[in-house]
Amino acid sequence: MSEYIHKSHNVTVLMYHIVLPAKYRRVIFDNEVDEVLKDVCLDIENRYQIKFLEIGTDKDHVHFLVQSVPTYSVTKIVTMIKSISAREVFRRCPKVKKLLWGGEMWTDGYYAGTVGKHGNEDMIGKYVKGQGGTYQKRYSDYQLSLF
Repeated sequence: MSEYIHKSHNVTVLMYHIVLPAKYRRVIFDNEVDEVLKDVCLDIENRYQIKFLEIGTDKDHVHFLVQSVPTYSVTKIVTMIKSISAREVFRRCPKVKKLLWGGEMWTDGYYAGTVGKHGNEDMIGKYVKGQGGTYQKRYSDYQLSLF
């Protein structure tokens, strides 16, 4: 479950849905590799300000629901997960390194999307648009629109 992260000057709930495919889309995630990956993610949680809310493996890719702090960009989070997990999976499961002859576990690309704790895009959009009371309603016709 996600939690509010309280710092000295901010409170955040930043969650990301990250999908990392295996290199060459190889089928490498079995029960053993799955357990090693989850164990490595717990180690990452203890060392960095990243919390893994969910981890779901398919045969050739992994879905992560990750919560972090604003000081970590999505790219930094993905880089940490990829580098640490690849090193540890290769070390603990040598069979995976044999399947991936190039010495890389993950593809270069990834998918990342933001996830809201309290609502979807439509609900938050209506909430933001409704701010300001009567002033907002009188001048909403003059407001610029992105779309």
